[in-house]
Amino acid sequence: MMRLATVLTPVSEENLQLAAQCGVDDLVIRYPGNQPGAIAQWVQRAKVHGLEVGVVEGYLPIERLKLGIDDGSELRAMKDLLRSMSDNSVGLLCYNFMAGTDWARTRLDAPERGGAKVTAFYLKDVEASVMLGARPSDEQHEQIARSQTPQKLWEHLERMLDQLLPIAESCGVTMAMHPDDPPLASLLEKPRIMHNVECFDRLLQRYDSPSNAICFCQGTFATMGCDIPSTIHRFGSRIGYVHFRDVRGTPEAFEETFHDNGPTDMVAAMRALREVGFEGPMRPDHVPQMVGEEDGEPGYTMLGRLFAYGYMRGLMQATEASR
Repeated sequence: MMRLATVLTPVSEENLQLAAQCGVDDLVIRYPGNQPGAIAQWVQRAKVHGLEVGVVEGYLPIERLKLGIDDGSELRAMKDLLRSMSDNSVGLLCYNFMAGTDWARTRLDAPERGGAKVTAFYLKDVEASVMLGARPSDEQHEQIARSQTPQKLWEHLERMLDQLLPIAESCGVTMAMHPDDPPLASLLEKPRIMHNVECFDRLLQRYDSPSNAICFCQGTFATMGCDIPSTIHRFGSRIGYVHFRDVRGTPEAFEETFHDNGPTDMVAAMRALREVGFEGPMRPDHVPQMVGEEDGEPGYTMLGRLFAYGYMRGLMQATEASR
């Protein structure tokens, strides 16, 4: 059964209650650090509101691993994280391999329906891009990131997965790779290796493991120019996690949209997920900022997320009934 999941910013008691009232099943938490009991505390906090912690995503200790310069501390932290997730019945870890960067936008207030504000990316303005996730800020790391090649990055990725996937398998945890956002072969002179469908084919073929899966970020694959339903069928059971969103444009120039106001046939997308037997967590992503939320985090404010919950639950129920 599909599970409606969400990140919350901030993770306040009010937002937890709102999520529960809207029918959310799973809370997605950021990496809580390596303090003993950190995940258990989140599990208990979510449980109070009838939610489960289903996913750990974001701010992971892998930035040096991506660059091939880890002294062993990040690898240990990741192994500890997988074991802690298993101990607390948290089954999915979402990560990316954007070395030296993270998801980037050049505008945070592009206009959408009714004057709502969305994030956008224009390659022509890339020097003014805003990195909206965790990334190394040390100048030495910046230089190392620029010195990478796609082949080197694949070697770093394989070295990391060779160590982590056996533990993930033994712990019953799925590691889901998120695509590069925007899906460009390089950004700010730093190469990227997860920017098209063929990159994901390579990853899946290299590791035929139940713990090696895709985070199907629908907006990013749409930005690649993919037909979303057919791409869902292409990856099939290897999709472990879904970011449900839409965009209008190309990798060089695009804007986010309301979930019901973009070019993708979202009904067909949800139906395709049903057809391939997807039963994992799915969360809304990068929602519009609505009136009264001007001080919120771009893409992660609450009112747009409430709209998305209802829209997604409607599609889930409609496609379930039509199977």
